Parts: sequence; C-alpha cells; structure tokens
Amino acid sequence: MSNYLPEGLLSQTTENIQALKNITSLQEAMNSKKILEARAIICDSEHNLIVDLGCMKGIIPKDECAIGIQEGTTRDIAIISKVNKPVCFRITKISQNPSGSYVAILSRREVQEECRREYLTKLRPGDIIPARVTHLEPFGCFVDIGCGVISLIPIDAISVSRISHPRDRFRVGQDIFAVIKGMDENQKICLSHKELLGTWEENASHFTPGETVAGIVRSIENYGIFVELAPNLAGLAELREDVKVGQQASVFIKSLIPEKMKIKLIIVDSFDADYPGMDYQYYLTQGHIDVFRYSPECSEKLVETVFED
Repeated sequence: MSNYLPEGLLSQTTENIQALKNITSLQEAMNSKKILEARAIICDSEHNLIVDLGCMKGIIPKDECAIGIQEGTTRDIAIISKVNKPVCFRITKISQNPSGSYVAILSRREVQEECRREYLTKLRPGDIIPARVTHLEPFGCFVDIGCGVISLIPIDAISVSRISHPRDRFRVGQDIFAVIKGMDENQKICLSHKELLGTWEENASHFTPGETVAGIVRSIENYGIFVELAPNLAGLAELREDVKVGQQASVFIKSLIPEKMKIKLIIVDSFDADYPGMDYQYYLTQGHIDVFRYSPECSEKLVETVFED
C-alpha cells in the first residue's frame, strides 16, 4: 500500500500518535520530514487553518493549505471544508512566542505535491487504489486518493446496476477501492469502481432459481422493472402498477440465463423501507487489471473494460 493515504487513515496510527506526543517528538518529525495528520479546528478570517497538535498549536498558512490555492485554481471552500476533519501536513518550522508557548508552521500543499510526484503520477490505467469518499453529487462520487488530492468516480462507473444518485451506493467518509481509468484533458486522474465488484457469473453464483431474495427497484421501463440483487447484478421483472423506483422488493428468481446475461424475476412484494445501503463484495482490492470482462464466455454480448495507457 502507498505511504500517501487518503486523509483520516493516518491520524490513529501508532507512529502518528507518537509523533504528536510532545515538542521533542514534533521536532524529530520536522527534521525527518515525516508526514503527519491532525484535526483542523479553525479556519481564521484570513483562511489560515489552525490545527490541534496536542502539545501546541499548528498553523497552515492559506497558500500552504492545498495545491492550487496560491495560483487561484483551487477555491477557498477547499480550506473551509477541512475544519473539524483530519488534515495531513509536514512541519516546516517550530518557533517560540514571547509568552513562552510554541507554535508550529505546517504545509499541506508540500505533502500533496509530493504525493502527486511520488505516487499519483506513477499510477497507470488498471491500477487498484484505496480511496475515501469526500462528497457526493448527482453526477458522481468525489474521493480522496491520497493526502487530500481529490478525484471523481462518474455515476455510470460506480456499478453495473444503474443508480439514481451516488448516495444509493456510498456515504461520505466511507473507505472504498477504485481503479485508475485514465487522465482527463486537465491531467486529472479519472476513476472507475464497477470493475472491482465482480463479473456477471461471480455475482450470479450467489443466487439459485426457485429462491425468493431481497432486492431494490432501480428502474422502471416500458418492458419491465429492473431489480438490483447486487451492485453488479440486476434482474428483470414484469411490470406492476404498484412499484416505485427506490423501493425494497422481495423477488422470486424464475431463471438465470448466462448466455443472455439475464435473470428473470417475479416481484412478490415491494415496499418503502429505510434500510441501510445494500452490502457489496469487492472481488479485487489490490494489484492491477488489464482487462475486465463482465460478460460470461458463453454470452452473446461482450461487455468489458480495457485499461490502456
């Protein structure tokens, strides 16, 4: 695993806790250029971040809060939104005030630049990485892929089963995995997620004709109702007037047809219920994939993702 973790994963490690123990350990961390993490508690009127280091106050000057702040390509909301959350940093200076107290000057930007240079620029399409969900929009899920550097998983890349909003699959603060899809025109990393959730056959192997199982109504078309059985697996049921998108459902499995990648269902019941999000299984969490083939070998249709530089 990379040393450049999403923010929030470093703060409770033994090494980080020991480094924040006292002024001596902080000085040692500064001299060794160690990456640390602690909670930002204030964004002052000049948009400097104040960080709680335990034994002293830390200050991240505005221009050092994130890549792009100094150049004007990153908005101030990127600083304000970090209050009451863990932030990564490197200590650049420790000084003593006339009152005798100590204050540390920190840089988050320096850590982010190093993360990009030493980690992110070396990633290739097909590499699997850890990520942490930072916020959700109708068009996709934003995630921290290392030291507060943000990337996007578009909604259509989250799962094979269609969803109406990323909150149907994720929650803010959730630790997930993603796969590098490529770079956009601005040299920002593009991500995908559905390739890590298994093939049609892997998902279908958990279900047997004759069973009645739980599902979620994901879409209603003029030819039938799609019910999600797993994030990468949905079946088709006949139309019913009393069914709505987003409802929970009990469905009877009539048949599994691998050559057509189809599952025929009968909706036994559908109802409104505020259940937790459906659990899902990662089939891959590390390493690299060149090609992800979702469709079975016997399928009449080829569905695959090819990861190319």
